[in-house]
Amino acid sequence: MFEYEEEVIRFSPVRSESPKRVNRVKCVKILRVDKRILHVSALFFSDNFGRYGTISKENLINEEIRDKEVRLIDTDGTMLGVMPIEKALELANEKKLDLVNISPNAKPAVCKILDYGKYRYELQKKEKEAKKKQKTTQVKEIRLSTFIEAHDIQVKAKTASKFLADGDKVKVGLRFRGRERDYTSKGMDVMKAFAEAVSEVGVIEKKPVFEGRNLTMILGPKTDK
Repeated sequence: MFEYEEEVIRFSPVRSESPKRVNRVKCVKILRVDKRILHVSALFFSDNFGRYGTISKENLINEEIRDKEVRLIDTDGTMLGVMPIEKALELANEKKLDLVNISPNAKPAVCKILDYGKYRYELQKKEKEAKKKQKTTQVKEIRLSTFIEAHDIQVKAKTASKFLADGDKVKVGLRFRGRERDYTSKGMDVMKAFAEAVSEVGVIEKKPVFEGRNLTMILGPKTDK
């Protein structure tokens, strides 16, 4: 006698921006037979729980696999070769594990015997770790002046160094006011002094250039080669 189990996990409502669309609630429905996952699907319901639609999961498992033959990989990574789907399901059942189609586009499809719940958990864990490592580079701005004091350059350089150490870029701007436009060489000297002050953690990616009455320079994080 098979042990049949059905589980529905309900998430918070998904609000539609269109007034013609109902607000939806996303659920995940899991069917198990003898504690083996038979089917997983994502469901959408309206707020009054009328059926809205179904979206199938990414990997076909167990009896969902329709291929007549599959290339089977054992739990330890051993290649067991090409065999009928019935035989592959039988081997997975003997180990009380799931048969998961991990490469549906291959000919024949590649399946592996594994614990599907654990497999999904590991994938989600890797995705979260990958997102943590991904960092969006931002461009911070530092403003200088033509006759800035040396001490103030060091203070602003310290702030810029923190940005660079965090992996961000720094746009350094210097605006010539009034007759300061006659002291462009002084402005270039200030930019040079600032670049030297952050040289331990940053490098010049774009040399100082004039943009109207402004002098701008782009610094980037120093990478170890």
